[in-house]
Amino acid sequence: MPMRFAAADDAALPLHLVDAAALDGWLSDQGGAVATWLKALGFSAGIGSAVVVPDGNGAPMMAVAGHGTADQRARGRFALAAAAAALPAGTYRLITDLTGPALEQEALGWLLAGYSFDRYRDQPGASAQLVAPEGVNAARIEAIAEGEALTRDLINTPAGDMGPQELADAATGLATEFGAEIEVIEGDDLLTRNFPMIHAVGRASTGAPRLIDMHWGDTGPKLTLVGKGVCFDTGGLNIKPGASMGLMKKDMGGSATVLGLARMIMALDLPLRLRVLIPAVENSISGNAFRPQDILTARNGLTVEINNTDAEGRLVLADALAYGAEDAPDLMLSMATLTGAARVAVGPDLAPFYSDDADIVAALTRAGDTVADPVWRMPFHAPYEAMIEPGIADLDNAPKGGFAGSITAALFLRRFAGEGTRYTHFDIYGWQPAAAPARPKGGVGQGARALLDALPEILGL
Repeated sequence: MPMRFAAADDAALPLHLVDAAALDGWLSDQGGAVATWLKALGFSAGIGSAVVVPDGNGAPMMAVAGHGTADQRARGRFALAAAAAALPAGTYRLITDLTGPALEQEALGWLLAGYSFDRYRDQPGASAQLVAPEGVNAARIEAIAEGEALTRDLINTPAGDMGPQELADAATGLATEFGAEIEVIEGDDLLTRNFPMIHAVGRASTGAPRLIDMHWGDTGPKLTLVGKGVCFDTGGLNIKPGASMGLMKKDMGGSATVLGLARMIMALDLPLRLRVLIPAVENSISGNAFRPQDILTARNGLTVEINNTDAEGRLVLADALAYGAEDAPDLMLSMATLTGAARVAVGPDLAPFYSDDADIVAALTRAGDTVADPVWRMPFHAPYEAMIEPGIADLDNAPKGGFAGSITAALFLRRFAGEGTRYTHFDIYGWQPAAAPARPKGGVGQGARALLDALPEILGL
């Protein structure tokens, strides 16, 4: 279903969004018939409640959706989207006192409620359509929704249909749509071009490893997005148990999220020079798989002792980050489904990020609250640097002990981001474990909307 608002329609049914605390006053303003009907149905304006009110002839004359209480809204997001799923098919015109970011959030939530992943079977999303509310930037909200839909589609597609080749094809299609330049470095050419760790991680798969490099825009500050594209992760020779392997189609969630964000940026024609780097691999098992205790030399010359082949994401990102830093971007961001430790720390709903730049931290924190895309700052804690230094090589890809796993992974990546580079890393989950308003169970973008909102402040656009 297109992630777009319905065309303006005089026949669109008025949809009143009513706060639970204001319900009694609102009912008294509507007249006896409406109040009688809603009271008879037990309407209490709770989140997710929606009722169509008939006129004297039985034809629909309005709809009413519950907005819940302030406490209820604080415990979730996209209250209107919950009602959208409960409304019958039709076109609606929102009537509300909401303005500004609060109205934009609810309008976006409505569009996102229409998402469904229907590649393999019919999976209809909410069928009710909304006319763009007055006072919102409809084109911007649609661009955000379509970027999020791209992210979800890529993550939800199983690895049999979303390997390194298919991920490169998706990036190429996006580049073609927006007139971007793209290069895909594949297989043994990675060794010739000095991307040894991307090649080492991906060489055991029947799907050759790749580095996807996309450029868009010719004026403004340079923004480089680096996304982890591990299309499936067996764990390599340190093979995962079956229960841990079950969701590994989402291990390319970082690449899916940066492609969704790139789509938003290009659709909105932001005045910047965008670069997207995605190391696309499968971490598989065969006779030429990289091994525990191997020592790899990265693009920037640092040596890495492999103490767990299941800590492969940081290896492929390292080469891509080193390559991105050579272009001296004004801002470089990496996004990856990198560590279970991040999930233990903040759960699946928060997107933790690492930055030592106070301006970036402030901008992202504000933006996450503004656009209902929650993020949480984590520390590049320098005293833990010793934990990633094994002695036999410059770096250890999997420090023993299990402490601070997300922090040590972020510190590892920072070694490749280049001296003086303005760098921020996101350790996301990329998966909605249970259905919620505007977010069905499955792949989900995290941090992209907060970044989009924060970029003008961070880069001075």
